[in-house]
Amino acid sequence: MNGEETRRAIAAQPEWLAQVPTDKRFPDDARLLFTGCGTSFHAAMTGGDAVQALELALRPEREADLLVLVSHEGETPLTLEAARVWRGPRWLVTGRADGPIAELCDEVVVCTPEIETSWCHTASYTCAVAAIAALLGEDVSWLAAAVEEALANDLPLVRDQERFLVAGAGRELATAHEAVLKLREGAWVAAEAYETEQLLHGYLAAVDESVRAFVLGGEGLAAERAGAAAAALRELGCDVDLLPTRHPVVDIVLFQRLTVALAEARGREPDRIRRHDPRWAAAARAAKADNAA
Repeated sequence: MNGEETRRAIAAQPEWLAQVPTDKRFPDDARLLFTGCGTSFHAAMTGGDAVQALELALRPEREADLLVLVSHEGETPLTLEAARVWRGPRWLVTGRADGPIAELCDEVVVCTPEIETSWCHTASYTCAVAAIAALLGEDVSWLAAAVEEALANDLPLVRDQERFLVAGAGRELATAHEAVLKLREGAWVAAEAYETEQLLHGYLAAVDESVRAFVLGGEGLAAERAGAAAAALRELGCDVDLLPTRHPVVDIVLFQRLTVALAEARGREPDRIRRHDPRWAAAARAAKADNAA
């Protein structure tokens, strides 16, 4: 593997997004709660009130009418556990129509034309976000063309930094978390995500000129605080990009592309998120063994 599958999925996003179903809507006036793990949790965050699947399994009593589960392959163990403990209706946003989570759900929304083969998920993320937006009644017809444009844009300059920081607020917070996950699992760099205001309340003490920083602009007050965060980071000597934002589906593309560019430049392989290495493969097996226990 050399990152080919990750690059293929990134390039396929306009085509996949054009096929996201738009014929269903969440029930009117239903209080929604979204959940998932990893990339799927970040997609869940874009829908509104969201809780990580483990946290929901630990405390399933929540002020919500409908649980929306996000799982690309439809069998994520902790997302399945969250579905099991939920006592109300369940909807699933996924890449496959069947599977253990689907069996527990009242509605299954298949948002991708196939299961993504790269473990550094990209197209499955953007399609899940678009599907959630469509279920909320948002017009998503423009997203495929916007992503096509984002795929052609220039990438920001990155020097030899191994530490990265991405900050965002509001809807951009999900993008910050997903951007950092891509950088960590695909390019193996030390990356951290922050809510913009939290970054300014103590976290700057461990930031210096060795950190490559990105701040997601947002709108209104979020944009004001994003500007303040970028100014503070520049005072510390960081290379900083204050990035304009349009939509989570579009905004993440820069970081997907940056991940594979960094991986290629530094001789790293994103497709299997480092699990081709025996140490990281053993760590993954240990986590599964602990979960089974």
